Amino acid sequence: MTELAADGIPVAVSCRVLKLSRPPYYRWLTEAVTTADRISAERANALFNAHRDDPEFGYRFLADEAEAAGEPMSERTAWRICSANSWWSSFGKKRGRNGKKPGPPVHDDLVERDFTADSPNQLWLTDITEHWTDEGKLYLCAIKDACSGRIVGYSIDSRMQSRLAVAALNNAVARRGNNVDGCIVHSDRGSQFRSRKFVFALNRHGLVGSMGRVGAAGDNAAMESFFALLQRNVLDRQRWATRDQLRIAIVTWIERTYHRRRRQARLGRLTPIEYETIINPAASAA
Repeated sequence: MTELAADGIPVAVSCRVLKLSRPPYYRWLTEAVTTADRISAERANALFNAHRDDPEFGYRFLADEAEAAGEPMSERTAWRICSANSWWSSFGKKRGRNGKKPGPPVHDDLVERDFTADSPNQLWLTDITEHWTDEGKLYLCAIKDACSGRIVGYSIDSRMQSRLAVAALNNAVARRGNNVDGCIVHSDRGSQFRSRKFVFALNRHGLVGSMGRVGAAGDNAAMESFFALLQRNVLDRQRWATRDQLRIAIVTWIERTYHRRRRQARLGRLTPIEYETIINPAASAA
């Protein structure tokens, strides 16, 4: 219509032929993108970013994440936007006969079931485990050094999301100091390890990502063996009333028993702390 008006055809004539009203056209000339459309787009962007980072979240959790990012909205509005764009929780919709469809790998498998390292900070293994308490589930993300078997970083939370894995990674880097550049961090294909936040944290610290295959527990067997040990020695020993009670038990067992008292045959009957002290005093001090 603007082009027709430039050619001398009145807007009223164009609107009459196209069966349109003139006021909306003039409003569009003044503001091509309305305030409502802009707000809706910003809300959709915030929900999409939260959904991409944590595909398990439903629209209520996504609304909380969007509000934390500076885009508050009602749960009904979040549901309407998510429904219109088919952003469903991975737990909310069936993805085939075997459950949710696994996501694509972000990294290649650089380990190929060779869980050995000649020195600390060459290969880290990571995974997430969960356990019930009377207050609900508690999640643990741990990072294990393949050389000594030491848990170099971990994070415990009541919600399993990307920030759980990022916090564990940051904790490991803080404990090990700056001597981690080029270290391989191997995990499964969980959404927390495929998230944008976790990949950004890897790149920021100069770490190299690695991922196993779908449904192949053996691709991270060394980490699974640690969690099996934790299951027998802590998680299944009693019924846990509160998350804090279980959290304290996990930290106490890792720091006091596993690191300093439990001797490992592959380390020459040494504990992880003793082994690192012998082969690399600087790493042990870190």
